[in-house]
Amino acid sequence: MIPQTFKEVIDLGDGREISIETGKLAKQAHGSVVVQSGKCMLLCTVVSNYKQSDVDFLPLTVDYREKFAAAGRYPGGFFKREARPSDGEVLTMRLVDRVLRPLFPKDYHAETQVMIQLMSHDDDVMPDAMAGLAASAAIQLSDFPFECAISEVRVGRINGEFIINPSRTQLAESDIDMVIGASADSVMMVEGEMDEISEEEMTEAIKAAHEAIKVQCAAQIKLAEAFGKKETREYAGEREDADLEKKVYDLSYDKVYEVAKAGSSKHERSTAFDTIKEEVKATFSEEELEDFGDLVSKYYSKAEKAAVRDLTLNEGLRLDGRKTTEIRPIWCETDYLPSVHGSSIFTRGETQALATVTLGTSREANQIDMPSYEGEEKFYLHYNFPPFSTGEARPIRGTSRREVGHGNLAQRALKGMVPADCPYTVRVVSEILESNGSSSMATVCAGTMAMMDAGVQLKKPVSGIAMGLISDGESGKYAVLSDILGDEDHLGDMDFKVTGTADGITACQMDIKVKGLSYEILVNALKQARDGRLHILEKITDTIATAREDVKEYAPKMVSVRIPNEYIGALIGPGGKVIQELQKETGTTIVINEDPVTEEGVVEILGTGQEGINAVLAKIDSITFKPVVGNSYEVKVIKMLDFGAVVEYLEAPGNEVLLHVSELAWERTENVSDVVNMGDVFEVKYFGIDSRTRKEKVSRKALLEKPEGYKERAPRTDHKDRGSRDNRDRDNRNRDRKRD
Repeated sequence: MIPQTFKEVIDLGDGREISIETGKLAKQAHGSVVVQSGKCMLLCTVVSNYKQSDVDFLPLTVDYREKFAAAGRYPGGFFKREARPSDGEVLTMRLVDRVLRPLFPKDYHAETQVMIQLMSHDDDVMPDAMAGLAASAAIQLSDFPFECAISEVRVGRINGEFIINPSRTQLAESDIDMVIGASADSVMMVEGEMDEISEEEMTEAIKAAHEAIKVQCAAQIKLAEAFGKKETREYAGEREDADLEKKVYDLSYDKVYEVAKAGSSKHERSTAFDTIKEEVKATFSEEELEDFGDLVSKYYSKAEKAAVRDLTLNEGLRLDGRKTTEIRPIWCETDYLPSVHGSSIFTRGETQALATVTLGTSREANQIDMPSYEGEEKFYLHYNFPPFSTGEARPIRGTSRREVGHGNLAQRALKGMVPADCPYTVRVVSEILESNGSSSMATVCAGTMAMMDAGVQLKKPVSGIAMGLISDGESGKYAVLSDILGDEDHLGDMDFKVTGTADGITACQMDIKVKGLSYEILVNALKQARDGRLHILEKITDTIATAREDVKEYAPKMVSVRIPNEYIGALIGPGGKVIQELQKETGTTIVINEDPVTEEGVVEILGTGQEGINAVLAKIDSITFKPVVGNSYEVKVIKMLDFGAVVEYLEAPGNEVLLHVSELAWERTENVSDVVNMGDVFEVKYFGIDSRTRKEKVSRKALLEKPEGYKERAPRTDHKDRGSRDNRDRDNRNRDRKRD
């Protein structure tokens, strides 16, 4: 029996639509939808256990995978099946997770899984822009306790016009690439990159995206009503005890307030807060703690959060004693590591990043192989967050999603400032050595300085800052915090990272934890962030004002030359013999790429010594040397023969041509050595391909003055007849052999 399906269609304009359908696939999941735009189809399923987990958080997993079959391709590698997620898939998971997680009740701890799969790909549709819509639509069809429908869209801008969910081709022309997540009422998440836009332009882009999201949220609600909205499930929430909460609050609030007001360091503050917590616990018996010790810890955390927030709202002071607009002390250093191509240290307060830069050829480009996108990155950044940076000891199990996300944000912040004609592949690695707030922004600053130290000619230096927000919804009071601490990120209402040059914003990432953040607050936060960015930028340029004019002595120099495709084979040689020997002799790395547009080969030469690079260039000149008919060239005799001399073009060593004995001089020459000898240097004229011999012809005598009274020898007339006679004799001999 054909199942009943339910469908809603969203009009994106320009003839584009998004459809949301349910009822046909994955009906045992608690909610499932197929979201389609063009030929792009996403299947999203959601499941949540009915039993609460024995943890004090929501064990939510958002998984996004792209099936290679969706694009009619095989997975690369030895094992022909999809394995660990790519960085692109991880970034999409994070985009969805950051919007969904805050909308579940704080006391809902059932294991929940959201799975989004790309089942069919369309080159004109970017699937990550629809992942949030798919996740929310599936949840709306379930019985999960979930606050409200949300969606996510990508917004671009071409010639001043905003475009919702642009194609990858359109995105290449856009000066904005942002993904916004929101409900019908509130913007909750922003992430993207921009081409040095203003704060006002960024706000307008967010508003345009929010209007599109409102339509998508309404479509989800309409679909759920048509399908039959399920009653929200009941679940066993956390224990609550109002009297105990008040007692813990009274015992701890004032003490926490005083510690917070003292403006101490992270370690001192943490120790003092732990002491207060232990003092509170000491007021209860062992039996009481065994019975409701978890509630005591929970209520203490609430009291601590309230005290810290009140301190900022009431007195404009922060945990480390700063005012709301104040930036922590900064010190920087470049050229710290002696053997790397570029390095820097950026330290701001208790956050420190050590960045390194490595320069390479196109062979070292980062290859991206996803069903939805294939390409390469000649600039990429990796971010490492070891446990010692926060004074912890924990197992390291590969690169975390957080590390992928923070590295991507810093990469997007910097990549627009790397010149298009930079000949190198540039890899930046940020090692976080200390962390107490905004290590990703420290990475941006350290990465800027390290690239300038390496001699990468950045268009402009980039700095970054993390902004926070503490607000009181009842009174309307709020405080925007510049350069937030880790605790302020945890206790506050917003984490807003902004990067840019002196002329505009290059990237941002925002997570909002409160409903109904006004655009007024957002604009104020952006303007305050600009002041902070410029302050940090001044510290960077005080340390290194401009990029090195050239790479360091021990760093590789890069030269790129173009040669016609017809010469690539000669440069490589049979089995790669020529290029391999050339690399060995010159101590260089040579990479050849064919450009299908210009039908030329791009030869990249990488080496630490200019002498070796020059030797490779000379060899290329020799291989690609093509004499012009009628021109004269200086040559050197390298071999003597009975019928002439083999000469080598001095401007193209290795390029040889035969100088026939008849072209040595106007007089009859019996012996070649009567005119030239080994090592002689002289000029010859180039005549091109001789029609009779089908070989290149050069002449020495053509550049000499013809002797007085010289008479041309009559051309031989018997060679054709003699050839015919010789052929007849050969045919007769062959015929006689056959008879015998």
